[in-house]
Amino acid sequence: MSSPSVPQHCPTPRELDDLELLTSGAAGPIVGFNEPGSPITLDLPEDLETHLDEGHPVELVDPEGLPLARVSRTLRGLSVEPLTHAQFGAFRSLYLPPEEARERYAGRTVVPVTDLVTDTQLEQLRGLGPVLLAALVGVGTPAVGPVGLLRATVRVAAMLDAAVVAIPLTDHGSDADASLRQSVLSWYAGADDVVELEPGGRTLPELADIEAQERPAPADQGLVLFFTGLSGSGKSTLARALMDRVLEQGTRTITSLDGDVVRRNLSAGLTFSKADRETNIRRIGWVAAEIARHRGVAICSPIAPFDETRQQVRAMVEQAGGRFFLVHVATPLEECERRDRKGLYAKARRGEIPEFTGISSPYEEPEDADVRVDTTGRSIDDALDDVLAALASEGIMDLRGPRATPEPPAERNRASRTVTQSSSSPARPGGTGGPLRVLFVCTANICRSPYMELRARAMTQGRPDVEFSSAGTHGFRSHHVDATMAVVLADRGIDADVAETFASRRLTREMINDADLVLTAEASHRAFVLEEVPGAFRKVFTLGQFAETIERVDPSLTGAALVTAAGHRRAGAVDAHDVRDPYRRGRAAAEASADQIDALLAAVLPRLATPETGTP
Repeated sequence: MSSPSVPQHCPTPRELDDLELLTSGAAGPIVGFNEPGSPITLDLPEDLETHLDEGHPVELVDPEGLPLARVSRTLRGLSVEPLTHAQFGAFRSLYLPPEEARERYAGRTVVPVTDLVTDTQLEQLRGLGPVLLAALVGVGTPAVGPVGLLRATVRVAAMLDAAVVAIPLTDHGSDADASLRQSVLSWYAGADDVVELEPGGRTLPELADIEAQERPAPADQGLVLFFTGLSGSGKSTLARALMDRVLEQGTRTITSLDGDVVRRNLSAGLTFSKADRETNIRRIGWVAAEIARHRGVAICSPIAPFDETRQQVRAMVEQAGGRFFLVHVATPLEECERRDRKGLYAKARRGEIPEFTGISSPYEEPEDADVRVDTTGRSIDDALDDVLAALASEGIMDLRGPRATPEPPAERNRASRTVTQSSSSPARPGGTGGPLRVLFVCTANICRSPYMELRARAMTQGRPDVEFSSAGTHGFRSHHVDATMAVVLADRGIDADVAETFASRRLTREMINDADLVLTAEASHRAFVLEEVPGAFRKVFTLGQFAETIERVDPSLTGAALVTAAGHRRAGAVDAHDVRDPYRRGRAAAEASADQIDALLAAVLPRLATPETGTP
């Protein structure tokens, strides 16, 4: 049992996977968090850091409060004292420590698996004899969900002379991930061989049902329809009308999370202070994300006045595999006050209601809405039509057919349309006359992101309307470009002096805020950026994701207008977009990364030109 004197902390899902790797012995020679050069890190609140500095331990618990381990400060980092291991979870019996796996499965070739096995890979496996399929299920590593990967891998094992082990190896977005992966697999293999699956082929037909679950079509994906706007704007009314349409169609399960209803139940006891309002929205977001995780539809209609909190909800939904669709009900304040039958606005103006949104507390208009609706002078159905059109155009759902019960002719009269898709371009931070500032991001800022920066400069021939820079999420300070990558740069026309004078730097919030466009090497880097600055969502993409996104955008748009439009019509983030880390993997890996980056830059850079300057 835990002692009341020992403070507790629940790590993130990635940190919990790392903890299991450490306590099982699979991470050796790494034995604790935050060791020099190790990607396995633990972030703690400031008060707990102080507690450790004073020589006291901190207890790590799972989300249900079960004590798993204690950590203490040492000269090398944070030592880990195991208390117990995870008790539950799908396929828990497959999570074996390396010592037990070696004892059970000695003599089998170890084959790491991170995606659904293809037909050509199955033939490769059959040629290897007895195998141990090592499903790498840590956060960010598998191309599908961890449970889906294990279901598929167990099914494949039944077709072969194969066993399965689950290894919670996570993707940290670190240059050290490759060596950690190699080390972990060697612990499981012992004296046996480790063989990688060759890419290519088609997913096995025996896994078609799992693939359909893991990679649903847009019409089957979990969905959160999030209405935001001032009190009295009509968001709850539109949300209820949309819910009726979904119910009438009858093809999706749907849950309403109305702001007032949630406050009476889930958030009873919260005040209307800024902190409590944000807590209320996060609670709505968490519930909505869980609904989306299970392929349901959630309709939410809180005021949600703050962009940062809306971005946190978006992140929750996307991490759960759902689609976040934002509707800004942009009815003007004057109209909302005119409609106010309860007199709330009048009371707020008299100072009787503190922190009232739109009067004494700000409403931050979203710049990333999928559709913007002004309900002034319009019928419910007229305003709803534009939401339905936007949903249909995105391929999410088509609810535009005739209603089951016709309405009276008077209800079908349509006022002049004032709803527009959110495609206006906000002023750039640097002003409309300044260059477009593009920031490339990788892990240490010594391989991929400096290559992107230096090659982009060369490919645009120093064009003045675009500026390029780079940084690393866990960047070294003032290091040169990695030696292997410097050779690749030289072979592609970048003067050796340019690479030698490059100085790496660590990413800061100021860099993110100052940039007009942030392009990352991998999805894990994009997640890191958005954890630091959630409000930057509309301008942060992986390089591959941005290249795919701009194919969907009006080809006449360039520069800042292109970035704004891309923020509203972004492609989904998929594993194929990532530029894998070539650090310490040899010349061939560096060349492969460089080829991929060059191809993506060739697609992106011409569209970053402004109409006045043309393309490079």
